[in-house]
Amino acid sequence: MTEVHNRTEGDINLSSARRDWYTVITDPETLSYLEEDAEHFLHQSLSTPCLDVLASCEGIYLTDISGKRYMDFHGNNVHQLGYRNPYIIDKIKEQLDILPFSPRRYTNVPAIELAKKLGSLLPGDLSRVLFAPGGTSSISMALKLARVVTGKHKIISLWDSFHGASLDAISAGGELDFRKDMGPMMPGVERIPPPMTYRGPFVSAGNGDLAYSDYLEYVIEKEGDIGAFIIETIRNTDVQIPSKAYWKKVREICTKHKVLLILDEIPIAFGRTGKMFAFEHYDIEPDIICLGKGLGGGVMPMAAIVARNSYNVAQSVSLGHFTHEKSPLGSVAALAMFEFIEQNQILEKVQEDALFMADELNKLKEKFPLIGDIRGVGLLWGIELVKDKNTKEKAVKEAEIVMYECLKNGMSFKVSQGNVVQLSPPLTITREELTTALGILNNALEIASSLFELKS
Repeated sequence: MTEVHNRTEGDINLSSARRDWYTVITDPETLSYLEEDAEHFLHQSLSTPCLDVLASCEGIYLTDISGKRYMDFHGNNVHQLGYRNPYIIDKIKEQLDILPFSPRRYTNVPAIELAKKLGSLLPGDLSRVLFAPGGTSSISMALKLARVVTGKHKIISLWDSFHGASLDAISAGGELDFRKDMGPMMPGVERIPPPMTYRGPFVSAGNGDLAYSDYLEYVIEKEGDIGAFIIETIRNTDVQIPSKAYWKKVREICTKHKVLLILDEIPIAFGRTGKMFAFEHYDIEPDIICLGKGLGGGVMPMAAIVARNSYNVAQSVSLGHFTHEKSPLGSVAALAMFEFIEQNQILEKVQEDALFMADELNKLKEKFPLIGDIRGVGLLWGIELVKDKNTKEKAVKEAEIVMYECLKNGMSFKVSQGNVVQLSPPLTITREELTTALGILNNALEIASSLFELKS
């Protein structure tokens, strides 16, 4: 029987390739724990059943209970500064002995200092902060605040976007994996195509990605009563990088039509793109920015929204009201994260790494007809695999082969949209480690290329 799986993500935990992966694992203890995990946890896409059983982590590495190490080029986007970063861990340990939890209706010094720090890093009047225990919750708060500020409930988002897994977040998002079988979604959401230049509905327009911004304005004018446009500054999953012209036009459109621009930088802020925030590449300002993932230093669940000071108009509404809203531990972890980035010139390092990655990945593109496109900024890179460079037919099976071959040899990453190898290692990775990882990737591409007949 032909397998039918949604391929917006490549790590399909019910595919034949996943079953083949389990035959590679020979450690009896690992297999036993995987069986227990599958027995006790609810099964869900992209999660249980799981790949392996982890025992420890350090730097760029995950180590399983049999001692095998994986270079982690995914990390759920929390590992900007590496796993178990000693500087961050020490700061959290200090706070554990003082104030590990702060109940609602009380504040604490770390939370205040973090709010001030975020405001100091962001431009203009982006200075009003709310914290949450996770990125999905920050999206929820941003959408609620936009309704209060504008008096409108309708929003525009992008197809294939991901903003979290709760019902309101999947209503705003565009990934089928999270919306299927869920029934009615939150009303008032209009979706438009994401700005793409390699494939997509407007590629033939011949003016880059500007047609996508024109379509945004078309929908705003036709629909009416739009309160906000929520979008990732640079799409993390399959690494779509809009042009400066696109973002200039989008900002102008939102301002003209009094539509709030909500930027989701949950997975890509804090140095991933070589800037503290990705929007700094475009000389624009959001009206609300959503942050999370790496904000907790790779240790604590921590997220936030930062909004314009003039949007402090929801005093009678509970926008968040989370139990761990002003977490002292999360705040200390975030402050330590910022300190480490600044003290170790991480942004400058990432900008240098980007030049190296661009050069090396383009060499792979020249070598392998399997590679149709290379897209990247900072230490966020997407390698789009195709069966034919002319038709751009997605090389889905080949991408899965590449992923599992890399896993066998100690390199972990995710595949997005079925055929895009996404690489996002810790920003602390050394040049030697990057070179080793690219060697593993090269070998996997050779195996995938040899197994399938490709058209140049």
